[in-house]
Amino acid sequence: MPRPSHSASTAGPLWNALPASVPSLLRDFPIVLAALALFYALLAMTHTWMGPVSEQAQIQLRPSALPTYAMYSFLRITIAYVLSLFFAIGYGYVAAYNARAERFMIPLLDTLQSIPVLSFLPPVMVAMVALFPTRELGIELGSILLIFTGQVWNMAFSFYSSLKSIPGELQEVAQTYRWSAWQRFTQMELPYSAIGLVWNSMMSVAGGWFFLMACEMFVLGDRDLRLPGLGSYLQTAANAGDTRAIIWGLAVMISVIVLMDQVIWRPIIAWAEKFKFEQVEAVQAPHSPVLELLRRSRVIPLVARVTTRPARERLSLYFARQYQSHLAAEAPRAARKWALRVLLFAMLLGLAFAAVKMIMLLASVTAPEIRGIFMGAGATFLRVELALVLAGLWTIPAGVIIGLNPRLSAIAQPLAQIAASVPATALFPIILLFLIHAGGGLGIGSIILLLLGTQWYILFNVIAGAIAIPSDLKEVTSVFNFRRWNRWKELFLPAIFPYLITGFVTASGGAWNASIVAEYFHFKGQTFSTVGLGAVISHATDTGNFRVLIAATVLMAVMVVTINRLLWRRLYALAATRFKLET
Repeated sequence: MPRPSHSASTAGPLWNALPASVPSLLRDFPIVLAALALFYALLAMTHTWMGPVSEQAQIQLRPSALPTYAMYSFLRITIAYVLSLFFAIGYGYVAAYNARAERFMIPLLDTLQSIPVLSFLPPVMVAMVALFPTRELGIELGSILLIFTGQVWNMAFSFYSSLKSIPGELQEVAQTYRWSAWQRFTQMELPYSAIGLVWNSMMSVAGGWFFLMACEMFVLGDRDLRLPGLGSYLQTAANAGDTRAIIWGLAVMISVIVLMDQVIWRPIIAWAEKFKFEQVEAVQAPHSPVLELLRRSRVIPLVARVTTRPARERLSLYFARQYQSHLAAEAPRAARKWALRVLLFAMLLGLAFAAVKMIMLLASVTAPEIRGIFMGAGATFLRVELALVLAGLWTIPAGVIIGLNPRLSAIAQPLAQIAASVPATALFPIILLFLIHAGGGLGIGSIILLLLGTQWYILFNVIAGAIAIPSDLKEVTSVFNFRRWNRWKELFLPAIFPYLITGFVTASGGAWNASIVAEYFHFKGQTFSTVGLGAVISHATDTGNFRVLIAATVLMAVMVVTINRLLWRRLYALAATRFKLET
């Protein structure tokens, strides 16, 4: 069962070194300062949102502008992540517990995660600018939604997979004690899925940084829409061929990522350790000075006592009453059934209208364009599969080794997060120049960039799976002197299998998505491209050719969904039955 959290008495040497006479307010000073800084950043962003729309905003390449740009980008990614977290939990919950909805929702999730960011760009930006024609808020919301489309899918898959693999004995405990839906969610489902959700959250945020250049500076036909931020700074520097500015931008981005890792992710990883499903506590556990600071704080308990605790108690009481009334009256209400039917009919009507409009647009695609689309699809398919094989060869052993060693994880995890967050297009000038001098071409460079954009999905999920292996099972292999191969065969590979499938599914969709930046690139006023579906989509976006954009996007979605249905869904079912962790 999940272990209780570490007590405050286990605080690290940094906080034990503080004298007992230090006032508690001084101990809470960093927390108060961080809250005030976040409040100021939100006020600054709100002031920017309320300004007029500027389609030709000038991006300054001065290093002095980078702190402000970093603040804007951080807030956009944070808002998009919060939206992604709520969406992932709600979507995964419904898909896991409603068999009828699951048959529709999981294929839809496959389809959506295979659609590149640039394919979401036209409808999202046109809708946002139309809703807010005289305000910067429209473009800002459009950018946040584009970042959302690059973050949310792997989190939803992770939460769904965790719910499907909850051990049977935990389900029986919930039924025996007649837990309400809220009790099941807060005491069983969310804790059990916490480790996978935390590591996929880090991957999602890294994906937000990866696609930041495409989400803050975009061309839609003859309209140039851009926002101040690190992504637009790096894109402007790449377009100008300003290597110095690229280095400055990458240095600031890496600094922000490292700061986020130490202040946000390391404390969360150490906190989530208590949710491991095991009977024996691990000998080594991750620690975080920031987490110890939060545990020793007196401000946070005071705020929680005034705000979150009453809300939690009211929610628990509400859902308990709802559960009792549900037991008393099992028959569903007719009004609710009819409301759901009307909503479903309206959704089907909207989908039918959109499908008719899309078919009319696709009917105008010419034969040469169709040939180019299918040739590009074949080339991108081969690159994606090769990238997945190469990624799996090193991420599986490396992820298990990192996950089993907390000390190594504390060093390797931030490095992997930095590498996963650096936009491929920011590194592309260096890679492109190297390949030109080495005699290679963009075809090889695109595979390297696909690896940069997708291997981290597998690595982070494997690390999460290795961390979640119960300590008592690892001790059994040591007591009985299992050989290295037997440990991998009997414990490590079966234990990480559900996480590994989630990693490969999201990596496959991420590879197709990353092809839009790996096969088509602007540098020093020139356009470099190779044969591929990503290049077709990027070129269609640049030229405003919506019929080719839609046709290529539909074909990409069909290919990804077909692969998922024929391969990955069957492996998901196998992970939920044969490789479920239970006694």
